[in-house]
Amino acid sequence: MNTFSQAQSVVEKRTNARYWIVVMLFIVTSFNYGDRATLSIAGSEMARDIGLDPIGMGYVFSAFSWAYVIGQIPGGWLLDRFGSKRVYFWSIFVWSMFTLLQGFVDIFNGFGIIVALFTLRFLVGLAEAPSFPGNSRIVAAWFPAQERGTAVAIFNSAQYFATVIFAPIMGWLTHAVGWSHVFFFMGGLGIIISFLWLKMIHDPISHPGVNKAELDYIEQGGALVNMDQKSDKARVPFSQKWGQIKQLLSSRMMIGIYIGQYCINALTYFFITWFPVYLVQARGMSILKAGFIASVPAVCGFIGGVLGGVISDWLMRRSGSLNVARKTPIVVGMLLSISMVFCNYVQAEWMVVGFMALAFFGKGIGALGWAVMADTAPKEISGLSGGLFNMFGNISGIVTPIAIGYIVGVSGSFSGALIYVGIHAFVAILSYLVLVGDIKRIELKPFAKERAHEHAIKPGYH
Repeated sequence: MNTFSQAQSVVEKRTNARYWIVVMLFIVTSFNYGDRATLSIAGSEMARDIGLDPIGMGYVFSAFSWAYVIGQIPGGWLLDRFGSKRVYFWSIFVWSMFTLLQGFVDIFNGFGIIVALFTLRFLVGLAEAPSFPGNSRIVAAWFPAQERGTAVAIFNSAQYFATVIFAPIMGWLTHAVGWSHVFFFMGGLGIIISFLWLKMIHDPISHPGVNKAELDYIEQGGALVNMDQKSDKARVPFSQKWGQIKQLLSSRMMIGIYIGQYCINALTYFFITWFPVYLVQARGMSILKAGFIASVPAVCGFIGGVLGGVISDWLMRRSGSLNVARKTPIVVGMLLSISMVFCNYVQAEWMVVGFMALAFFGKGIGALGWAVMADTAPKEISGLSGGLFNMFGNISGIVTPIAIGYIVGVSGSFSGALIYVGIHAFVAILSYLVLVGDIKRIELKPFAKERAHEHAIKPGYH
């Protein structure tokens, strides 16, 4: 009987629970970006109601990112300390609650509305801080290296899917019943999603739908399946984490990756903050039309995003080189993104949409930063490493909306804004080609105390 069961396990068909994990990441990330984009859709109508100029709007747009950046390192530490499932649940629940509350800001008057809106956007950013480091940890735990690019591309492409699905709905809500309903709709649905998360997400070791064949497959491919298991090893206190952070900051590879992500995110934040406003103010579209038109480049970005991951994993299987697999789509994608600058030289609406669609298709192909993160993060501080990466990337979310606000406010035109974003795509290319070098997982050096302890227990040590 024992021999039979052993033979049965050899031919046991591998389960695919990891696919359902990435589906859940995709759904949650869609709401993540939908909640970020609420203000870009409702923004024109709100600005008119509460008297915000472009510079003021730029600051309100940036409120999310100030908090998002501040929360990255603590958020990453919380993930490493308490595990992805629990921390991420509270993240989704709280950010959805603060999104819903934005629908009530008009109970204040004058400057009080701006303060309330800035504060709530700030709190949404703080609550969302663990989301992408959490995504990265979950993918690192569940997916082998040869599937990681596709998994990351799927959850990352949710940012475009969110626009495809939610921009028309939010545009219609703003047009039909008023901008406050945008926040009620997105926040209410997000709270429901948070409880769905608790039901669906588990560690690989404890997932009820995983068999040994799948667990062996993902572990042999480099997945960190024991990431959130309780360990006898003493926990490194938060104060000592700074020594580990310094090791990341002293790596030329990581600095190149951080700069690349900062530049790629400049495109993202233009798209989810100023792009619908650009369509309304520079191209004379109605808010309803802008909501639908904004979804066209988003569809292309979504297709590019999934395609970028598939191409990257195909290159990985063919070449066996992370450098070829990750850098090729990033460089090609960013070259395509520069095409948005051509919008400055055309008048026809369909050409503007066409160039933006090409730009965001390229941005989708090149958005592999989180795959690179899953490839390089030290296993001991996967969440913290992802938080640091996301912190640098999202400083762009502070700078880009404000910079574009000043460019538009001072020049009265969006032409300089498109050039500003295009330059960032070019710098991302240089960063990956010149700075990054070989892409490989970082091995942390032990602290001095740990080294001394190791020497002390070695036989014959003097």
